[in-house]
Amino acid sequence: MSTPLADRIRPRSLEEMVGQEHLLGEGALLRRIAQGKNIPNMIFYGPSGVGKTTAARIIAASAGKKLERLNGTTASTGDIKAIIAGREGFDALDGVLLYLDEIQYLNKKQQQTLLEFIEDGSITLIASTTENPYFYVYNAILSRSTVFEFKPVTAGEIQKSLRRALDLIREEDPAIALEEGVLEHIAATCGGDVRKAVNALELVWLGASAREGTENRLLTLEDARAASQRSAMRYDREGDEHYDLLSALQKSIRGSDPDAGLHYLGRLLEAGDLLSPCRRLLVIAAEDVGLAYPLAMAVVKACVDSALQLGLPEAQIPLAEAVVLMATAPKSNSANAGIEAAMADIRAGKGGPIPRCLQNRHYDGADAKVKGQFYRYPHDFPGHWLEQQYLPDALAGTVYYRYGENKTEQAARSYWEAVKAKVRGSGQNPR
Repeated sequence: MSTPLADRIRPRSLEEMVGQEHLLGEGALLRRIAQGKNIPNMIFYGPSGVGKTTAARIIAASAGKKLERLNGTTASTGDIKAIIAGREGFDALDGVLLYLDEIQYLNKKQQQTLLEFIEDGSITLIASTTENPYFYVYNAILSRSTVFEFKPVTAGEIQKSLRRALDLIREEDPAIALEEGVLEHIAATCGGDVRKAVNALELVWLGASAREGTENRLLTLEDARAASQRSAMRYDREGDEHYDLLSALQKSIRGSDPDAGLHYLGRLLEAGDLLSPCRRLLVIAAEDVGLAYPLAMAVVKACVDSALQLGLPEAQIPLAEAVVLMATAPKSNSANAGIEAAMADIRAGKGGPIPRCLQNRHYDGADAKVKGQFYRYPHDFPGHWLEQQYLPDALAGTVYYRYGENKTEQAARSYWEAVKAKVRGSGQNPR
């Protein structure tokens, strides 16, 4: 079986790597560490195909230590114990450097097995993960390691790798010709994943056909589009990208940017995820539009119901309406801020007995010093209001809800201020 093109052009030195200038550029911290001999415990975190494994291999190879490799998807506790036992060998006098790919797949017990030997320095760990290490890596290992975040590679940098790959293709297949725009299209649509880009180019090469009247086999833009369709999507319903997209959707609508809101909705729907944006749009209607436009909740609920009945692709239409409606609507988080403040007091133990006048009982025990419920029915008073204590005694006078600075809530505020002023001024508000 031939080696994949992406592996054949894998960089052998930091100079050959593309992207990650913030980590590996001239003078950057990780580059200086890699150029030294004292390698600390490190965790490389970032999406697939951006150079985590390549950087780890290059650094490990130059460390002067016995190099061991494990992959978290297949490693067993026995594999880990074998590496620990091997650190006593002659070839491990300077210690063992363990490169552990996909560390998130090791369970807590397996990670703990390494801990003692990481701590005493007999094993140096370089681990990589596509998942947030603060969620998936054992805290004791995290505290002994430095986390470096790798980012998606830009299209311009990916083109450098594609040109290297193309040079190798031409060495093996001199009859290959390239249509204009192929490399640019693949680089732009691979979602910052170098490996995915090179794999797409290899696929186009393997499917290339001869041009009429020539012996050349042409790599076409049409084939490049077919090979890279949907490849720009980075999405895992259980992964960080899922929650990042939902967060971006809500923050864009909260920030009143309909264009960004539609963009992030589109990314979720293009990945085939219908339920998640439906749920998040309902949250946004309550949390971010709120009482500034109370009807938004009803409209968004109707859009969500329609989307779920229609299914994709038609579901995109009512959901887009919901996004634009809320992004361009006035905003208020006053109700949410109020309930958060109330629950904070409850969690802090503030409360006390419900006032007697609000309790759902109409008799008093023998121990009651003052008998009677003393509840007064607001509808029996002018303006349907009277002053009456509703909060427990310990919280009397506490204000949780503050009217938002929008037309709807300010109208409600003006209405109730007028009613209360009239009742208080009339002297018809018995206490």
